[in-house]
Amino acid sequence: MKHALALAAVTAAWLAAPALAQTAPPPAISVTGEANVSVAPDQAQIDGGVTSDAKTAREASDANNAAMGKVLLALKGAGIEEKDYQTSRLSLQPQFATSPRTAERTAGIVSFRASNRVTVKIRDVTKVANVIDVLVSAGANDIGGISFTVTQASKHLDEAREKAIADARRKAEIYAKAVGVALGEPISVEEGGPPGPLFRGKVAAPMAAGAPVAQGEETLSVTVNVSWAIKAKE
Repeated sequence: MKHALALAAVTAAWLAAPALAQTAPPPAISVTGEANVSVAPDQAQIDGGVTSDAKTAREASDANNAAMGKVLLALKGAGIEEKDYQTSRLSLQPQFATSPRTAERTAGIVSFRASNRVTVKIRDVTKVANVIDVLVSAGANDIGGISFTVTQASKHLDEAREKAIADARRKAEIYAKAVGVALGEPISVEEGGPPGPLFRGKVAAPMAAGAPVAQGEETLSVTVNVSWAIKAKE
């Protein structure tokens, strides 16, 4: 009986072998294609606001509220829609005395600092310098920086996607020639990771009215992972 069971097990394994072979992936060459496109940004964002110092918390807060009110009115007067600017930071902090020798904070509170900043979205990048002028002229003394954005990145990336596929085929053909085979049909195409970068690094403060601003160009990148079936050369 044991011999019969063993023979049955071997026979079952032998019969299953062709089925397993059929599920194995076909021989293939897998490569990564890359491509870049340069695009001028079409939207910008500025962080700016007012920082006020005073002896008491009330004085610092009142002074800051008044100054920030002027900044917001100036933005509205410059044609910036209310939906395009919002408060990004609001704080009121005590300022402590420091030791002149060690620069370490001592226990005494000497003043208070109130800060109010807004983030302004600029839908026309040619107006960035004008918005900075408006902020500074209205009393903003805390300009955090500028970032530029490509809002229709996916549309611009379509060109890069085609170039990335062409780059992948070029690489695959090199490998196929090197090992003596020919490329067949593509088996799979997968875009690798999010395109980037979509944002330019921020420009550091401080900025004065009339400061020149250059938005430059953004480089959008695409990578694709492609597998091609291979076949014998004809």
